[in-house]
Amino acid sequence: MDRKPVVAFLCVHNACRSQMAEALGRLLAGDVFESCSAGTAPKARLDPDAVRIMRKLYGIELEREQYPKPLTSLPDVDIVVTMGCGVVCPTLPHLCQEDWGLSDPAGLDDAAFVHTAREIEAKIRSLRARLAKAAP
Repeated sequence: MDRKPVVAFLCVHNACRSQMAEALGRLLAGDVFESCSAGTAPKARLDPDAVRIMRKLYGIELEREQYPKPLTSLPDVDIVVTMGCGVVCPTLPHLCQEDWGLSDPAGLDDAAFVHTAREIEAKIRSLRARLAKAAP
């Protein structure tokens, strides 16, 4: 592959976990892969708690560049990462897929959002390392 692989982070609403993953992918692994996200039934707006926690922990302003999107908005993807919500995308071509099994923090306290953000951060770092190692 003569370009960076495209990683799509998917969940049902594309309002919280997948958005956090897209943003952290850009921040922590943009040199190794391109990040995007989408949902099978996108909400109208991002989860305000996710927006607030990402700003607090990483200085990322989610609402400036990101919004909930349907699967049809995705570019051609190489890797599909589902967040753990049982998303099945049979019409989305990809080279490989993994499920991160993350609990949805929506409606919970800040500690749940921080925990989820830190889990996503660790998984992004791991994915980055794996893809960097596999690159020519």
